[in-house]
Amino acid sequence: MATEILLPKLGFSMTEGEIAEWLAADGDHVNEGDPLFLLEADKSTNEVEAPASGILHILAEAGEIYEVGTILGTIE
Repeated sequence: MATEILLPKLGFSMTEGEIAEWLAADGDHVNEGDPLFLLEADKSTNEVEAPASGILHILAEAGEIYEVGTILGTIE
């Protein structure tokens, strides 16, 4: 069963964020807690970790802005 990677809400007023950079590549094996991507929001940059272990499938492009809750990829 695939685990969805969602754009997290990091602040009370946060409604969207930009994926600054993916730190893992599509098709990479990642472990739960590994850094997945850098998220720029509300004038700060945060590292977002993998919610599960498995193979990463990226659905969202770096440099784009997405709404909180958007599915950015999956881990199978």
